[in-house]
Amino acid sequence: MARFTLERVIRATPAEVFAAALDPALHVESMARYGETMVKGPDGGVFTEGSTVTWRARHFGVPFHLSSVVFDIDPPRRFCDRQTKGPFGTFHHEHVFEEHPQGTLMRDTITFHSPFGPIGALVDRLFMREYMRRLIDERGAVLATALER
Repeated sequence: MARFTLERVIRATPAEVFAAALDPALHVESMARYGETMVKGPDGGVFTEGSTVTWRARHFGVPFHLSSVVFDIDPPRRFCDRQTKGPFGTFHHEHVFEEHPQGTLMRDTITFHSPFGPIGALVDRLFMREYMRRLIDERGAVLATALER
Protein backbone atom coordinates (compact mmCIF):
# COMPACT_ATOMS: atom_id res chain seq x y z
CA MET A 1 0.00 0.00 0.00
CA ALA A 2 1.42 3.41 -0.97
CA ARG A 3 0.86 6.39 1.31
CA PHE A 4 1.94 10.00 1.45
CA THR A 5 0.94 13.22 3.21
CA LEU A 6 1.19 16.74 1.81
CA GLU A 7 0.78 19.92 3.82
CA ARG A 8 0.18 23.44 2.54
CA VAL A 9 -0.58 26.68 4.36
CA ILE A 10 -3.31 28.71 2.66
CA ARG A 11 -4.04 32.32 3.62
CA ALA A 12 -7.76 31.78 4.27
CA THR A 13 -9.91 30.53 7.12
CA PRO A 14 -10.42 26.80 7.68
CA ALA A 15 -14.09 27.22 6.70
CA GLU A 16 -13.10 28.83 3.38
CA VAL A 17 -10.50 26.18 2.58
CA PHE A 18 -12.87 23.39 3.61
CA ALA A 19 -15.62 24.76 1.32
CA ALA A 20 -13.19 25.19 -1.58
CA ALA A 21 -11.92 21.62 -1.20
CA LEU A 22 -15.53 20.37 -1.46
CA ASP A 23 -16.35 22.52 -4.52
CA PRO A 24 -16.81 20.27 -7.60
CA ALA A 25 -16.18 23.16 -10.03
CA LEU A 26 -12.88 23.99 -8.34
CA HIS A 27 -11.91 20.32 -8.46
CA VAL A 28 -12.49 20.28 -12.23
CA GLU A 29 -10.44 23.48 -12.57
CA SER A 30 -7.60 21.96 -10.54
CA MET A 31 -7.48 18.88 -12.79
CA ALA A 32 -7.94 20.67 -16.15
CA ARG A 33 -4.43 19.75 -17.23
CA TYR A 34 -5.50 16.09 -17.14
CA GLY A 35 -8.71 16.73 -19.05
CA GLU A 36 -10.70 15.66 -16.00
CA THR A 37 -14.42 16.21 -16.28
CA MET A 38 -17.34 15.29 -14.08
CA VAL A 39 -19.48 12.68 -15.83
CA LYS A 40 -21.97 12.33 -12.99
CA GLY A 41 -21.95 14.94 -10.25
CA PRO A 42 -23.36 15.16 -6.77
CA ASP A 43 -27.05 15.96 -6.28
CA GLY A 44 -27.51 19.70 -5.92
CA GLY A 45 -24.06 20.42 -7.38
CA VAL A 46 -22.22 20.31 -4.04
CA PHE A 47 -20.54 17.52 -2.14
CA THR A 48 -22.32 16.46 1.04
CA GLU A 49 -22.12 13.35 3.23
CA GLY A 50 -22.50 10.31 0.98
CA SER A 51 -22.25 12.24 -2.30
CA THR A 52 -21.03 10.20 -5.21
CA VAL A 53 -19.29 11.45 -8.31
CA THR A 54 -17.85 9.91 -11.47
CA TRP A 55 -14.85 11.53 -13.12
CA ARG A 56 -13.40 10.99 -16.58
CA ALA A 57 -9.71 11.79 -17.09
CA ARG A 58 -6.65 10.86 -19.06
CA HIS A 59 -3.44 9.87 -17.30
CA PHE A 60 -0.39 8.38 -19.03
CA GLY A 61 -2.36 8.77 -22.27
CA VAL A 62 -4.99 6.32 -21.05
CA PRO A 63 -8.62 7.43 -20.58
CA PHE A 64 -10.42 6.12 -17.51
CA HIS A 65 -13.44 6.63 -15.27
CA LEU A 66 -13.24 6.82 -11.48
CA SER A 67 -16.24 6.88 -9.15
CA SER A 68 -15.90 8.00 -5.56
CA VAL A 69 -17.92 8.75 -2.46
CA VAL A 70 -17.45 11.61 0.01
CA PHE A 71 -17.83 10.71 3.70
CA ASP A 72 -16.90 11.57 7.30
CA ILE A 73 -17.64 15.25 6.67
CA ASP A 74 -16.82 17.27 9.82
CA PRO A 75 -16.98 20.98 8.87
CA PRO A 76 -14.62 22.78 8.79
CA ARG A 77 -12.08 20.26 10.06
CA ARG A 78 -12.07 17.22 7.79
CA PHE A 79 -13.64 14.98 5.20
CA CYS A 80 -12.65 11.90 3.23
CA ASP A 81 -13.27 10.45 -0.17
CA ARG A 82 -12.57 7.01 -1.55
CA GLN A 83 -12.80 5.27 -4.88
CA THR A 84 -15.81 3.01 -5.28
CA LYS A 85 -15.03 2.02 -8.86
CA GLY A 86 -12.01 2.74 -11.01
CA PRO A 87 -8.41 2.02 -11.85
CA PHE A 88 -6.99 1.61 -8.34
CA GLY A 89 -7.21 -1.46 -6.17
CA THR A 90 -7.82 1.02 -3.32
CA PHE A 91 -7.80 4.82 -3.16
CA HIS A 92 -8.54 6.82 0.00
CA HIS A 93 -8.02 10.58 0.47
CA GLU A 94 -8.28 12.25 3.87
CA HIS A 95 -8.53 16.07 3.86
CA VAL A 96 -7.75 17.86 7.15
CA PHE A 97 -7.93 21.63 7.81
CA GLU A 98 -6.32 23.16 10.92
CA GLU A 99 -5.97 26.73 12.09
CA HIS A 100 -2.53 28.17 11.44
CA PRO A 101 -1.05 31.59 12.28
CA GLN A 102 -1.02 32.39 8.55
CA GLY A 103 -4.48 30.97 7.81
CA THR A 104 -5.14 27.25 7.40
CA LEU A 105 -2.88 24.22 7.33
CA MET A 106 -4.38 21.89 4.74
CA ARG A 107 -3.20 18.29 5.08
CA ASP A 108 -3.91 15.69 2.39
CA THR A 109 -3.18 12.05 3.21
CA ILE A 110 -3.48 9.64 0.30
CA THR A 111 -3.45 5.86 0.66
CA PHE A 112 -3.72 3.73 -2.46
CA HIS A 113 -2.54 0.68 -4.29
CA SER A 114 -2.62 -0.24 -7.92
CA PRO A 115 -4.21 -3.50 -9.04
CA PHE A 116 -2.34 -6.59 -10.26
CA GLY A 117 -0.64 -7.64 -7.03
CA PRO A 118 3.18 -7.56 -7.11
CA ILE A 119 3.25 -5.78 -10.49
CA GLY A 120 0.97 -3.05 -9.15
CA ALA A 121 3.11 -2.71 -6.02
CA LEU A 122 6.19 -2.27 -8.22
CA VAL A 123 4.40 0.37 -10.34
CA ASP A 124 3.39 2.23 -7.15
CA ARG A 125 6.93 2.16 -5.81
CA LEU A 126 8.64 3.10 -9.09
CA PHE A 127 6.44 6.00 -10.23
CA MET A 128 2.76 6.06 -9.25
CA ARG A 129 3.37 7.36 -5.72
CA GLU A 130 5.36 10.33 -7.04
CA TYR A 131 2.88 10.95 -9.86
CA MET A 132 -0.02 11.04 -7.40
CA ARG A 133 1.95 13.25 -5.00
CA ARG A 134 2.57 15.75 -7.80
CA LEU A 135 -1.10 15.66 -8.87
CA ILE A 136 -2.37 16.34 -5.32
CA ASP A 137 0.22 19.08 -4.87
CA GLU A 138 -0.99 20.74 -8.10
CA ARG A 139 -4.56 20.54 -6.83
CA GLY A 140 -3.53 22.22 -3.58
CA ALA A 141 -1.77 25.00 -5.49
CA VAL A 142 -4.96 25.72 -7.48
CA LEU A 143 -7.00 25.85 -4.26
CA ALA A 144 -4.49 28.24 -2.70
CA THR A 145 -4.46 30.48 -5.76
CA ALA A 146 -8.26 30.60 -5.90
CA LEU A 147 -8.53 31.51 -2.21
CA GLU A 148 -5.61 33.93 -1.96
CA ARG A 149 -6.67 36.20 -4.87
